[in-house]
Amino acid sequence: MKRAMIEEHLKQAEAHVLLGEQHIAQQRELISRIGKGSEDECDAVHLLKTFQELQREHVSHRDWLASELLLKGEDED
Repeated sequence: MKRAMIEEHLKQAEAHVLLGEQHIAQQRELISRIGKGSEDECDAVHLLKTFQELQREHVSHRDWLASELLLKGEDED
């Protein structure tokens, strides 16, 4: 993959990580407002776990792209 394409993908991956952080924070806030032990809380916690799993994937992908960029070197196109 060319350096410019890796840079573009890395920019997108960083945006996904930031968005994921926002989703997780919002979901945690929602859970704190839902009644303990309710079905809604159970569903909200399940969704939070899904967001967290996706976030790990986004972070892993971002980190992989960053390492690929380092391997390409500064002056390679």
